[in-house]
Amino acid sequence: MAESINFLDPNVLSGLDNLELRARVVVEGFLSGLHKSPNRGFSVEFNDYRHYQRGDDLRHVDWKLYARSDKFYIKQYEDETNVRCVILLDTSASMAYSSGGMSKLSYGVTLASALSYFIMKQRDAVGLITFDDQVREYIPPKTRQPHLLRILRTLSQVESGKGTDTVKPLADLAASLHKKSIVILITDMLDDEERVINTLQNLRGMGNDIITFQVMDDAELNFPFNEASEFIDMEDDESYITSPAAIRQAYLEHLNEFLAYCRKKCQSSGVDYCLLNTVEPLDEALSSYMSKRAKSF
Repeated sequence: MAESINFLDPNVLSGLDNLELRARVVVEGFLSGLHKSPNRGFSVEFNDYRHYQRGDDLRHVDWKLYARSDKFYIKQYEDETNVRCVILLDTSASMAYSSGGMSKLSYGVTLASALSYFIMKQRDAVGLITFDDQVREYIPPKTRQPHLLRILRTLSQVESGKGTDTVKPLADLAASLHKKSIVILITDMLDDEERVINTLQNLRGMGNDIITFQVMDDAELNFPFNEASEFIDMEDDESYITSPAAIRQAYLEHLNEFLAYCRKKCQSSGVDYCLLNTVEPLDEALSSYMSKRAKSF
């Protein structure tokens, strides 16, 4: 990428730290890790015993207790994490657009990095999928510190691709999820938005919590162009020259219809939606989003 991103910028992370008091309200430990999981696993803390049942893994038999009681008991544990979170980052060509400041892709990388840092700080598991017209990287959710470094290293090496296929990684993820998860999609939604939202709705119907961050450049949102300009489609390279004044009203009407459709369809499907402008400081965007999300619980 063109920009050099310090996604552990103290200004960003200090803003995230200030959100810790709100962590409990975000679904099932998304940013919490503040309460114990009722689910049983074998990852961290010993919790209780139960009698051995046929088919149980013998590795979890307490042999010392067996020696004392002559009975088989299985150790039960509390999960290390309350939730598993997967962040999907759109790295298609349209995400590389910048009207002068941080590109949508750089903004998305920073957002994904900050979320990964904060989620793991709360001892929840986080994974990463980067995609354009195909999946480029897949890192399954884990909680260990070296895992965070792997995610950040992967994000630091992200490059924009060409076309966009958001549905495939979402559908593949849906097929691989075996327990309720948080799915975070970071994208400009410049795809077949109806198919994308339908796929998000399916994921939501499986019991997952879905959060969509739609990242847009300020120029895309406000169309500040005045002089005759060449407009280029970054994904198919088609271009045309026109006077901005001739298309401004139609463009803004179409844009607002597009954004309203994404927002309303997401919300009506139970998918949390947040529109982000790349000129908005990321810590303020996250603070605003978390505050809004807290009020919904």
